Amino acid sequence: MGRCCSFGVLFLLAVAQTLCAHEVRPGYLEMRQTDASTYAVLWKVPAVGDMRLSIHPRFPENCKTVADVTRYRTSDSYAERLLLTCPGGLVDRTIAIDGLAATMTDVLVRIERMDGSTQIARLTQSKPELVVEASPDKLQVARVYSVLGVEHILTGVDHLLFVLALILITKGGWKLAKTVTAFTVSHSVTLTAATLGFVHVWQKPVEAVIALSIVFVAAEILHGRQRRLGIAARAPWIVALTFGLLHGLGFAGGLSDAGLPQAHIPLALLFFSLGVEAGHFLFIGAVLTVMFLLVKLPKVSTPQWAQLVPPYAIGAVASYWFIARISAFWH
Repeated sequence: MGRCCSFGVLFLLAVAQTLCAHEVRPGYLEMRQTDASTYAVLWKVPAVGDMRLSIHPRFPENCKTVADVTRYRTSDSYAERLLLTCPGGLVDRTIAIDGLAATMTDVLVRIERMDGSTQIARLTQSKPELVVEASPDKLQVARVYSVLGVEHILTGVDHLLFVLALILITKGGWKLAKTVTAFTVSHSVTLTAATLGFVHVWQKPVEAVIALSIVFVAAEILHGRQRRLGIAARAPWIVALTFGLLHGLGFAGGLSDAGLPQAHIPLALLFFSLGVEAGHFLFIGAVLTVMFLLVKLPKVSTPQWAQLVPPYAIGAVASYWFIARISAFWH
């Protein structure tokens, strides 16, 4: 089991670090209708250091800029605000992102109509354009937000590392099922509260404390290897319930970029949460499959210290994130 955990965790951490090294935040295009033919546009392009990604929105031919473009820099992106007039409207017309195919990012597009309905789409390298619809139906809202939930959790490496630590603490079985259920319940509460505006928090401290929660569970794994059982080993569901509240606030930060369609708020929130849970179970299934396959490999003796590799590796990565996120407060 020690060999299984060590090699499995090292493999997953290598994948995680690769994801982090190549992770680029998505772009964001918001078009808010102000009258029958006018749209207020916000365009945010991810910044990579001091460089701006070379991607640009391409609006339908009937759209023209009617005011000066306001450009400014935020902490992690370059932003533009402009006003478009589109005689005849946008329905059945195409909006595209030029240059997207040459990047490693995607773009979230949000179109708000005067009737309160919203169209959300995620444009990717393989699908860099969308056709504006008259009004989204419930099926489209469910599909888009469930995909957003899955993508958010599978690209949220810190959340996945926390779940990985819970898997190592519980060692699978019924205890893992109870722990994951507690995590689901708690983060769903804060996700809903923060998204609906009942709770307001600054996202950067939340992300720092999320990293600290991973350091805590890594330390608990280490204590278990040394036969000093802490609260995570005795009652992991309590740890999952407590820290799940923080992780829910982190999920809410991801959902805030997309926003919620006013006509379908409960539906969008429900399917985003279901998407997050689907991503959780996909990850848990992948981890358990890797561990099962490693157990089937020919027996190879490993030194006693190999059992300490997983908690130290997880703790080191999370400590780095914590320090980096704390230091970001001052920049």
